[in-house]
Formats: sequence, C-alpha cells, structure tokens
Amino acid sequence: MNKNDGVIAVNRRAKFDYDILDRYEAGIVLTGSEIKSVRQRHVQLQGAYARFRDGELWLQDAHIALYANAGYQQHNPTRDRKLLLHRKELLRIEQQLGEKGLTLIPLSMYLKDGKAKVELGLVRGRRKHDKRQAIRERETKRELERAVRTRG
Repeated sequence: MNKNDGVIAVNRRAKFDYDILDRYEAGIVLTGSEIKSVRQRHVQLQGAYARFRDGELWLQDAHIALYANAGYQQHNPTRDRKLLLHRKELLRIEQQLGEKGLTLIPLSMYLKDGKAKVELGLVRGRRKHDKRQAIRERETKRELERAVRTRG
C-alpha cells in the first residue's frame, strides 16, 4: 500500500441511520480538478446517494470542494458522477433496489493504487425505535468492556 493511499471521507451517519445489508466497491469518474481536491480530502458524503439512470449508476449530491489552483477550469461541486462497476454487479444491485425500502448510499471514499474508489452500501432505513435500540446495545457493550477491563 502506498503512503498516499487511504480513507478520504466517511459517511458516519450511515451506520446510525441505516442497516447495511451489502457493500460494493466502485470506481468513480472524476475530472482533473476533482481528483486533486479529493487527494486534499475536501469531500463530503453525507446526504449523497446512488441512482440508476439509463442503465448506469450515478453518485448524486456528493460534495467535492473546488480546487484552489484550478484557475478557470473549475468543476461543479455537487455534479452527478458516474460510478464504475462490473455489469453483473450493476444488474444485481438494480434487482435488489427493486425491493421496497432499499437505497444505495456511499459509505466511504478512499484511494486504492492511486485511484479514487467509493464504498457503496445497500441499506434499509432504520426507524426511530431501531436507532434507540442500537444506542442501548452500544451502551451495554461499552459497560461490559469497562467491567472486564477493571476486573483484569
């Protein structure tokens, strides 16, 4: 792994607001100023989602900030960006999205071998009581870990 490789942005709300059913790795088509901004970690994934259009998968509402040294060749920060997956994966995702209540959202963006990748999650939204239950489970897990640590 190259020292420049690594996680650029994480959608932290995703694990709290959704139950993650499946994960996919996708390439993303970026312009020159966008990839430079991505390398500087100026990316916001919160509120972004992926949608099919004309048989292709597109990332929508992901914010990649303007690159300061781009000059007059600036990009639109929230433009739709094409996601690159194998045809079989696209067909499987499209079939799964046909189920009621499922959505495809970006979980994280990272560099792999110098190329920007997006980890997509096939998710189902949690209801308010599900969120409370998740908080309760997390708190009891923390208390158990504390008890084990103080004992040992």
